[in-house]
Amino acid sequence: MKTGFISSETFQNHDTGPGHPEQIARVSVIIENFKKLKNKNLLWKKPSIIKDDIIEDTHDVEYLNLVKKSFPTKGFSSLDGDTIISPGSKAATFDAAGSIISAIDGVENNEFKNAFCSVRPPGHNCNQNKDAGIWIKNKITRETKYKIKKYKYKKIAIIDFDVHHGNGTQDIFYENENVLFISTHQYPYYPGTGSDKEKGKFNNIYNIPLPAGTNSRQYLDAFDFALKKLKEFRPEFVLISAGFDGHISDPLAQFKLQTEDYYVITKRILETSKKFCNGKVVSILEGGYDLDALRDSTKRHVDALIEFIW
Repeated sequence: MKTGFISSETFQNHDTGPGHPEQIARVSVIIENFKKLKNKNLLWKKPSIIKDDIIEDTHDVEYLNLVKKSFPTKGFSSLDGDTIISPGSKAATFDAAGSIISAIDGVENNEFKNAFCSVRPPGHNCNQNKDAGIWIKNKITRETKYKIKKYKYKKIAIIDFDVHHGNGTQDIFYENENVLFISTHQYPYYPGTGSDKEKGKFNNIYNIPLPAGTNSRQYLDAFDFALKKLKEFRPEFVLISAGFDGHISDPLAQFKLQTEDYYVITKRILETSKKFCNGKVVSILEGGYDLDALRDSTKRHVDALIEFIW
């Protein structure tokens, strides 16, 4: 069975202006690379149309209305000092969420075995009523709630290996016993959260803070603790917040991971979780701001998804 690859042309219309790290080229280099590779084991698919009720399950209606009114008809606007939006941002934001719905439904309906969503803008730093940094809406939390509601799942795991702590995801699921949130991240660093003392109401938050300068061996050793927690939880479905900004070449952080590490990380997640969820894994692009490193690392990440046999 193939691996789903979900993306949309609208992500290339979300213009954040000159010099912004969350740039159009982030998605362009990924899509162009996979088109060039012509891998027959990928099934390309468009986003689903997303309804307001799915979004409202995650974000406050007041916040959603504010965001909707903020999208400009021309030029640029900002939700805060870092979150720049343009006329194409609205469609991109909704298609990012729709991509994950498309991926989840595709896996559930045996259209493909797992999936990667090449989307932007990122979302794991958004909480219920606030954008943050370069993020507008939290995609992965919406789709987790979608799965719980539509497919009646009782155990969903979210693994976040972005170099920045996913404070928004943590905030939304802090008191939800159906969701295990695991995050490896540079600490102390933006957004300032993610200590190992933040455990959630049901011990369902598992933070693995790591110092600047963490190299491949140190990271992978620490990641073993994440996998142990995953085994204990026994998830029915796994979602990955796949940030590639821990790469040694990335300009926004100080981890020293290599391209091949993302293949190893992904393979370990798949092998660990297959006993519980038969390889039901959907990965969603978060960070990664060096274009060459992002292109190569996403390729190896998707290689692991393609190669997986359950």
